[in-house]
Amino acid sequence: MALPTAPNFLPTDATQTKAWRALTDHYINLKDTKDTLKKWFAEDPERVQNFTFELDQFLIDLSKNLATQETLDLLCNLAKEVKLEERRDAMYAGKHINTTEDRAVLHTALRRPASEVGTLIVDGQDVVADVHQTLNKMYAFCDRVRSGEWKGISGKPIKTVVSIGIGGSDLGPVMVYEALKPFADAGITARFVSNIDPADLGEKTKDLDPETTLFIIVSKTFTTLETLTNARCARTWLLEKLTEQGVIDGSNVQNAEAIRKHFVAVSTALNLVEDFGIDPENAFGFWNWVGGRYSVDSAVGLVLALVFGPQRFAEFLSGFNAVDEYFKNTPLRQNVVALMGLLNVWYVNFFGVASHAVLPYSQYLHRFPAYLQQLTMESNGKSTRWDGTAVTSKTGEIFWGEAGTNGQHAFYQLIHQGTQIIPADFIAFANTAFASKDADLDVHELFLSNFFAQTKALAFGKTADEVRAEGTPEWMVPARVFEGNRPTTSIFGKELNPRAIGTLIALYEHITFVEGVVWGIDSYDQWGVELGKQLAKQIFPAIHNDEELAKQDASTQSLVAFYRKNRR
Repeated sequence: MALPTAPNFLPTDATQTKAWRALTDHYINLKDTKDTLKKWFAEDPERVQNFTFELDQFLIDLSKNLATQETLDLLCNLAKEVKLEERRDAMYAGKHINTTEDRAVLHTALRRPASEVGTLIVDGQDVVADVHQTLNKMYAFCDRVRSGEWKGISGKPIKTVVSIGIGGSDLGPVMVYEALKPFADAGITARFVSNIDPADLGEKTKDLDPETTLFIIVSKTFTTLETLTNARCARTWLLEKLTEQGVIDGSNVQNAEAIRKHFVAVSTALNLVEDFGIDPENAFGFWNWVGGRYSVDSAVGLVLALVFGPQRFAEFLSGFNAVDEYFKNTPLRQNVVALMGLLNVWYVNFFGVASHAVLPYSQYLHRFPAYLQQLTMESNGKSTRWDGTAVTSKTGEIFWGEAGTNGQHAFYQLIHQGTQIIPADFIAFANTAFASKDADLDVHELFLSNFFAQTKALAFGKTADEVRAEGTPEWMVPARVFEGNRPTTSIFGKELNPRAIGTLIALYEHITFVEGVVWGIDSYDQWGVELGKQLAKQIFPAIHNDEELAKQDASTQSLVAFYRKNRR
C-alpha cells in the first residue's frame, strides 16, 4: 500500500488560540476567587435548567461541573478556532481524516437508515447501500438460526454462540450482550473468547455441547494472531468432541461439513475464510473505514443480532443514529455532546487531571467502563498530531470505573477526599428489568438514592462546622470534612434498552472525537498497539532456540530462562 501524502487539513494549535489564552485567564480567576459549586448554585437559581440537556431518552445534567456559563462560552470559542464543526462535517462526508492510514472514518454510516441509500458516495462506493446489503444478509442468517432452520451437523438447533475476537472485535459485543441480557428471547446464549491464554477458550467451552454450538470468528483480515489461534483451537475442540460423541467419524468429508455447520466468519478475507473451512457465503464483511473500537454496530455485532434478534439490533442502530444527527445538527452552545468533550479538555489541560471515572448505576453496564477504556484511550492516547508534528498539550485521560454501588465500597474514598480531582460520569436509569422489594422497600429506589446522593456529596461536601454540629471530637473533624467541588455529570435514562445502549456508545464516540480535534490528533489510528505484537512474534522462537534467545536483551533472557526451568 502506498504511503499517504501529508494531510492538507492541518490541525490548529489550540494552545496558540485566543480562546485558549482566555481560558487560561478564566481558570486562574476561578482558582484565585475560590468560587465553589455551592456558591454558584446559591447565586444562580436557573443553573440546573441552563446546564441540563435532553439527548434522546436521556437527561444529562452538567450543573455539577466546575464550569460557569462563561466557561462554556469560552470552550465553544475554542471549538470554533480549532474548526471542530468543519472537522466533524469532513468526517460525516467521508473525507480521509484518518491521515496516517489515508482512510475515511465512517462509523456513523453504519447506522444511517436505508432511506439514505445513494446519499453518501465515498471512494466510488455507495456506502449506505453497502451497509444495508450486509445488514440484510446478517438479518436473514439470524432469522434462520433463531427459528431453528439452521441446524448443526447432527440436526440439532443452535443454543450457544461463541464469538471469538479481540480488542474492538470483542469488547463491544461483550459489553452490549451483558447490557441487554433481559432482551434475549430465542433461547440462545452467547460466550466470548478473546484472550490467547488457553484458559479463556477452555473455560468457555468445557461445558458446551458441540452439537448445539456455533462459533463466530471475528477478524477483518482473518490474520489476527490471537483470534486465529483461538479459532484453530476451537475447530480442534469441535471435531474432537463430535468424534468422541460418535456424531462424525473424523473423516475429512465429515470434518469439513461439521466446520461449515458450526463456524461462520466476520471478515472480508474470503480466501482465508474458505481456507479455514468456513463457507464464504457465511462470511459477513465490514470495511477499512470502520475502526475496531467503532465496529460493534457493524457485522462485528452479529452475535448480538443472533441473541436479541434483527428488530432489536435495528433499534440499537437507531440509538446511534439519533446521537449522530443531534451532534451534526445542534449548535455548539446547545450541543451537550460537544460540551461534554470540551469539558474533558477543560479538566485535562487546565486542571491537570489525569483520569476520568465512569460509574454506571446499573449492573447490566458493568462492562461499560472497560469498553470505554479502549474507545477513549486507544483513540486519544497519542503524542503526535495528525500532521506528524508533536502535540502541544496534554492529551487523553485514563478512563476507569465500576458499577455502583460496588464502587462505593472500593474507590469512592479517593474521589471524595483524595488529593486528585477525578471528574466522574454517573449513569442510571429510571426503570429496571427487575423490581425487587424487601417488605415495603423499593430496592431500585434505594439504589437510585445512592446515585442521587453521590453526586450531591461530591459537589457540595460537608464543612467543618457541619461535622462539629454532629458532635464529632475536634481532633477528628478534619478527617470527616468533605471539601466538595468534585465535578460530576449525571446521565439519567428512562430504561436500558437496545436504543439506549446505542445512544450511550455514540455519545462517548463523539466526545472522544471532540477531544481529538482540540488536541489535533488522529483519533482513528492505533500504532501504539503494534510494537509489542511485533516483538512477541520475534521472541516466540527464542523460547526454545538458544541462538534466537541470545539476540534478546538480558531481562528477556532471564525471564525465558525462568520459564524453561519451571515449565512442567
